[in-house]
Amino acid sequence: MNTSTYRQAITDYIRANANPPDKFSHQPRLYALARQLAEEQPFDDEVLFAAVWMHDLGVFIGHRPEDPTALAGWDNVAYARSETLGLLRQFGFPPEKIPAVVEVIRTHLPSSTPTSFEGALMRDADILEQLGAVGILRAVSKVGRDTRFIRFGEALTVLRQNLEQLPAQLRLASARRLAEPRIQLLKAFLEAAEAEAGGTEW
Repeated sequence: MNTSTYRQAITDYIRANANPPDKFSHQPRLYALARQLAEEQPFDDEVLFAAVWMHDLGVFIGHRPEDPTALAGWDNVAYARSETLGLLRQFGFPPEKIPAVVEVIRTHLPSSTPTSFEGALMRDADILEQLGAVGILRAVSKVGRDTRFIRFGEALTVLRQNLEQLPAQLRLASARRLAEPRIQLLKAFLEAAEAEAGGTEW
């Protein structure tokens, strides 16, 4: 299977399994952003592509537990790593690169330390996705359909935490530059939301 064929197989699989459907848009956006962060530095595009497209498999409805107690203790990263091993083999992805893909997925959270440049690209891009207009849309869209977001107040709390904690965790200079306008937009949004609420409960 050639490169274009397995990339299409991966894309088609995620498109079919992304549930809610709006979760599908994160993958192509994240891939483009991660590539942008690399600037002129070389990286393995096959590894980055596969890791980006497979990393959120464990958060999709139909893959994650539905029971609230089980969901609260769910390790979606471990699930994605495990499923990726077999799926990439099935899709004809180069087998010698699968361990590198799984490692990038393992280290993509802000609390993790990437062990490869591809991992750093994906991690910082994923942090950027939680800031700015995209971060606002992703958080607010979860209200009422995610057990962590019952009211708008929970979404605003997460967005405040993102603003306070995530920018300092960016590792790449390119990511820090791209973060600046996103940080300012998110800050302005939160200030406006608080002003318009006038102290009432969300």
